Amino acid sequence: METVDHNLWQQLVAWLHTLGIHPGTGVVGGVGAQVGEGVSTAVGRLDMPSLLALAAALGWSSGFRLYAVVFLVGMAGTLGWMDLPAGLQMLQHPVVLVVSACLLFVEFFADKIPGLDSVWDLLNSVVRIPAGAALAAGVFGADSATMGLVAGLMGGTLAASSQAAKTTTRAAINTSPEPFSNLAASLLEDGLVVAALFLATQHPLVFAVLLFIAVVLMWIVTWTLFKFLRAAVYRLRSFFSRAPHAF
Repeated sequence: METVDHNLWQQLVAWLHTLGIHPGTGVVGGVGAQVGEGVSTAVGRLDMPSLLALAAALGWSSGFRLYAVVFLVGMAGTLGWMDLPAGLQMLQHPVVLVVSACLLFVEFFADKIPGLDSVWDLLNSVVRIPAGAALAAGVFGADSATMGLVAGLMGGTLAASSQAAKTTTRAAINTSPEPFSNLAASLLEDGLVVAALFLATQHPLVFAVLLFIAVVLMWIVTWTLFKFLRAAVYRLRSFFSRAPHAF
């Protein structure tokens, strides 16, 4: 595995050299090497709490940005920044990386267009929850069937929570005519996914506390906005039912 990663890194560096970019020298190269070594060392010592935190992060983040999760984790494993568990090593496959990158590109822009984002959420709602469960289970699946099942249930539940919060929040935001709140919400979700994966691998206890707070807040927001949207739909239907017919 280390030989494959080393050869891939050499090929990447050689390609960058042809473009006139020399990542192995200068301040940028030193910082990049330190970051890569730090991430690799931290993830290489994952214990049970860290593995549980990673499983929770994969499930929770999948409810927001499934394709970003697949691509980021796969690239982290490919570049040697993360020693992926056996159940997640398929994410490093070149085909998986290419497909997830393409879907991530489409989702990045589709999620920032009012109206289209809700359609995209609807289309992907049947994928995010089972995929979040599968990714979480993959953290333990190859080593422990019991822990894989527990992680899968946890990941699916967290993915459903974030998916519900995202869908109801976006539906409420789309009632506003200005597009900036939609863009801000989408960028916030992008940042949450990156932050969740980072904290889960490097500060699992901090992530666990923040995740608990976030899930509670999401349940409150989802319930509040659901009642708001239901009342809005009821008022809209009542308005059209009282409107005079043109015939």
